[in-house]
Parts: sequence; C-alpha cells; structure tokens
Amino acid sequence: MLSEAVNRHIELYRSMGFKYKVQAYILHSFADFAQGRSEEFIQTDSVLEWAASAPSVRQRHDRLLTVRRLACALNAEDNRHQVPPDDVFGRARRTRRACHIFTQDEIDRLLRAASHLTPTGSIRPITYTALLSLIVCTGLRVSEALNLELPDLTEDGLLIRATKFQKSRIVPLHESARRGLQKYIRARHRVATTASTVFISRWGARLPYPTVNATFLYLARSAGLRPGPGLGGCRIHDARHTFAVRSLEQCGGDRKAIARHICALSTYLGHAHVSDTYWYLQATPKLLSDVAAAAEALYRAGER
Repeated sequence: MLSEAVNRHIELYRSMGFKYKVQAYILHSFADFAQGRSEEFIQTDSVLEWAASAPSVRQRHDRLLTVRRLACALNAEDNRHQVPPDDVFGRARRTRRACHIFTQDEIDRLLRAASHLTPTGSIRPITYTALLSLIVCTGLRVSEALNLELPDLTEDGLLIRATKFQKSRIVPLHESARRGLQKYIRARHRVATTASTVFISRWGARLPYPTVNATFLYLARSAGLRPGPGLGGCRIHDARHTFAVRSLEQCGGDRKAIARHICALSTYLGHAHVSDTYWYLQATPKLLSDVAAAAEALYRAGER
C-alpha cells in the first residue's frame, strides 16, 4: 500500500533528526489522492495533476519535489514507481520577507502594552511582559521560550533542549535577564498549576504558540506598531532578527572581531550553519555607517 510506503519514508527522515511535519502532511495528502484512484504505485500523471491543484507556484513546486523525493526512494526498490520531472512548474525562488528591526522605544511600547493586559491582577500581563522581554534579550525562537521548563534555568544559563535539528545548547543570561526571569517565576509559583513549563496562561496551563502569536499581534496594534487585522507589519519572530542585528552593531568595523562574533552568534542562536545566521541580518544605518568607514579606511590605506 502506498500509505505504508509513505509512513516508512516519514519515519526514516524523522529517525535522522528531521521533524518532517509539513512534508508528512504533503505526502499523506498525495497518498490519499492516489489511493482514491486505486493506484498502488506513484504515477507521474497523478503527481502532476495533484500538485497542480495547489493555489500558488511555490506550493505546486514544493508538492512536486516532496513527492519526487519519495518516488526516487521507492523507485530504487521497485521501478513500477515512476519518478516525475522536477521542473514542470518552474523553479520557484525562495524570497526573504523583509523583517522589522525593533527600536528600543518600540520594545518599551510593546512591554508597556503587555503590562496592561487583562485581567488586571492575573498572571497574564506578568507572563507576556516576561516572555517578550526574554525573547528580545536572548533572541530565542518563540518555540524555545515556550518549551522552557523550570529545571532549564541553570547556573550557566538557559538549557535549550533538542530543538531545531535536535541540537541542545546553553544560552548564557545577563544578570539583569536572570533577575527578571526569577522575579516572574516567583509570581508564577503563586498560581495553581500542574504545568512544568516556565511560561503559563492565566489558567495555569502551558502557553500554546497560536495564542502567543495572536496576543503579540494585539499588543503590536495597541502599541501602534501594526495596522489593523489582515494587514502586514512586525512579527514576534522579528525580535530574533533584531537581536542578531543589534548584537552585530556592537562589533564596530574590526573584521576579525566581526568574524569571531558571527561564529559565536551562530552558536548562541542554535544554527546548524553560519549561513543560517546571515539570513537574520539586515542593513541598518549603524551597520552601513560601519561599512562606509571600513571602505574609506581601506581606500586611504591603498593611497599610501
């Protein structure tokens, strides 16, 4: 059965450390489509018809390549599985969405808005103030912050357990960040809860990502940082971009210092490759000024 082959393929990737969530959804969707036609083997015509039903070029391209990888693996065992071409829908280019680099004033406005969340006197405003503060000052992924458990606050910093690419790491904390987090935990201990995670809802339950994201959008609008619902603007993930950019701004124009900093930053952010760290960087007036100063110094040195 094709569905059994799909399950084996998904388990293989997950055994190698991949989460494979989106790909699993795509493969199960194709398997349902093929089995609706009573097909036990991958047929090129069926793959192309199913992939073409996606609403965008990017999605059609992703569907095709995901199933094609499965087809290549299955074809090696049984050539009755056909391998579709990889360029039927063109080669969709991955575009980088422009990120928002928060200013200190914008961060202050977000935190003030968080402190005024209702119900007044509940743990909710305290939780979101602490959560946003931690993400801003450490550059953690939102999922990493939400998955933190009480024992993960160690003397050396935050223990981030097996996140992206199954990597664990220690994230050192500035003393002010440690004090702020400990103050929140003292308030958290006054709430009846069985949750082991650091950040909890006003009902004492684990905070789910969709709720956190929706609350951030509400706070951003309240702080005047986003327009109304359905319109673009800053995202909670932009705090991670901001951390990467602001930390690089502290290096000045020393090329050796920048090289050392990028390696350290890549490790701190939990990236598998330094190229992943470059994805988070964006030009700012400060960085462009440093580049101009370095170029000027290089030019003057060449005149001597």
